[in-house]
Amino acid sequence: MSQSREPTIPSDERAWWKEAVFYQIYPRSFNDSDGDGIGDIPGIIEKADYLEQLGVDCVWLNPVYTSPQEDNGYDIADYRAIDPDYGSLAAWETLLEALHDRDIRLVMDLVVNHTSDQHAWFQRSAAGDPEYADYYHWHADEGNEPNNWESYFGGSAWSFSDEREEYYLRLFTDGQPDLNWSNPAVRDEIHDLVGWWLERGIDGFRMDVINLISKEPGLPDGTPGGDSLTGAEQYLNGPRMHEYLTELDEKGFGNHRDDIVTIGECSEIDPETAIDITGGESDAIDMTIFFDHVDVGRESSWTAEEWALPELKQIMSRWQQAVADGTWVALYHSNHDQPRGISRFGDETFRYASATMLATWLHGHKGTPFVYQGEEIGMSNVSFESPAELDDIWARNHWQAERDAGNSFEEIQSDFDRFSRDNARTPMQWSDDDQAGFTSGEPWLKVGADYERVNAAADRAADRSIFEYYQALIQLRKTSDLLAYGTFELRDPDHEQIYTISRSRPDTEQKLRVVCNFTADNPEFQVPDSAGEPTVVLSNYDSPPTMPSTATLRPYEAIIYEDVTELAGRSSEARLCLCLRAVSQAVTRSGRCRVGPRSWDTREFRRAPRRAPRNRHNTPCRGHDPVHCHSPDTIRETSDLSARPLVGRRRPRGTVRWLDSPRSRL
Repeated sequence: MSQSREPTIPSDERAWWKEAVFYQIYPRSFNDSDGDGIGDIPGIIEKADYLEQLGVDCVWLNPVYTSPQEDNGYDIADYRAIDPDYGSLAAWETLLEALHDRDIRLVMDLVVNHTSDQHAWFQRSAAGDPEYADYYHWHADEGNEPNNWESYFGGSAWSFSDEREEYYLRLFTDGQPDLNWSNPAVRDEIHDLVGWWLERGIDGFRMDVINLISKEPGLPDGTPGGDSLTGAEQYLNGPRMHEYLTELDEKGFGNHRDDIVTIGECSEIDPETAIDITGGESDAIDMTIFFDHVDVGRESSWTAEEWALPELKQIMSRWQQAVADGTWVALYHSNHDQPRGISRFGDETFRYASATMLATWLHGHKGTPFVYQGEEIGMSNVSFESPAELDDIWARNHWQAERDAGNSFEEIQSDFDRFSRDNARTPMQWSDDDQAGFTSGEPWLKVGADYERVNAAADRAADRSIFEYYQALIQLRKTSDLLAYGTFELRDPDHEQIYTISRSRPDTEQKLRVVCNFTADNPEFQVPDSAGEPTVVLSNYDSPPTMPSTATLRPYEAIIYEDVTELAGRSSEARLCLCLRAVSQAVTRSGRCRVGPRSWDTREFRRAPRRAPRNRHNTPCRGHDPVHCHSPDTIRETSDLSARPLVGRRRPRGTVRWLDSPRSRL
């Protein structure tokens, strides 16, 4: 059998989390198993097969720790206990096992810039217990607040404790006092709790606002009037941040470091600082979460402004250069703190095309893609009809400030419809049953009004399924090193409608181009002269363009094609090799996969036994063959695909039959 080998990637460049696709679960809104209206851990377990079918490699689970829920779990009262709303530690262990059985890793949220004011540490500190007296930032009452720092949720960053009769620092809500990381005892507590979770088998942490942990000694006043909150320069990437992170790496992550991923959410971070955090003075963070791209179109937190596509290109290119210079980034357009991407960057009139175009655009960059729950079925923003429908404390604080200023809710309703974090937190829409199939009870937050037509069941039954497109896109990433490791090049940076990316590697002649129309118009795309005879690998429209010298794009059209100029001497089977491997797991209900220039019969697929453990460089802990790429002729002869291991952690087995139909349904 003829076969060609995937280009070799140096082992020190590989990492499982670079090749993975993550799925973010906001547990309160994912799936309710007991009818109390709140999503829970057993509900996630019920949907484990759904996650496996999507093809994701790792779940990032938002906080499920014991919490008074003032900020929906980001105010933690006990780091070693599961909140009763979500289940129990035993249920969590069952979830971990269910995910690992499906070769899906689990990353937990690590929220250690602050705790809840209900945490035992704060309770003892406020009571004057000498052992805990300096666990937080306290300041004597001298008739006014200690400094002029502002809170991220509005107003002062200081609250007064009647019990201790002192002010305490809290950059977020009253109920989220900031920990004093300059106290070695605090750091030891954090190292211990990190190790406690790692010993239970998790695969890493997403570290909340981790670049805020070091404050300037003395907590001096900030400079008002800048682009940031007053005082931000006194704690953003503070003077001892690298020291604290290095110590966390050594004493917290310790012997687990090579097997886990650490993801740093970093407020107001720039590419230069990201490079420093992930590969400079400290090596405790593998990748950063940045915000520049999701701030496009925002004049301020609650005010929209016009934006142009070249602005987004410039931002993403700057971060892609940082990746080339040694950092790594999380790629996302939606999460629990952002409005829905389809409402921000797309057009709900073209729901399918918008959702799949944005997915193609995102996954076309270098970094690790994150899929936020509901994104894979095209969920969008909702409309909030009254203040009573708001749950997000940031939104409620905004409403309070506007009401105090004399504004009615109707006058500012559009603020919430556009930017409230509640938009991303409405319950997952599973079906057209009552409450979108999320719960049999009354949901904690209202369900989107469009749930009867926008839901997982309807999408998967549709002729054009967003979920199935995500399956194909995810599998393309798993089977092509170009998307994970290829160099990034932006084409036509000033084009107002089309976003074009080129991905390549110096050790191979292969090149992928990603073309995305960000408008409802029909702009013309000029195929580069170097493209030769491009082969369409993935498209979100039926009958994708044949890619002549000029192609007219349809609204929100997305195309990934392979540049085969240098491959003219190779067989057509070899050219289509990438496409074949990309679709080997993207299975539709009928068994026909809708990707690339041909159709594929993928019946009788079943999940293979779990593969051997892999370390952070994605190299097997014991002998496994490297990835092989087979021509269609080879596939005709191969009924057991376990002979053809894929990049990543899954190896499907079944029967693949080559069909001569030229039709591509995407």
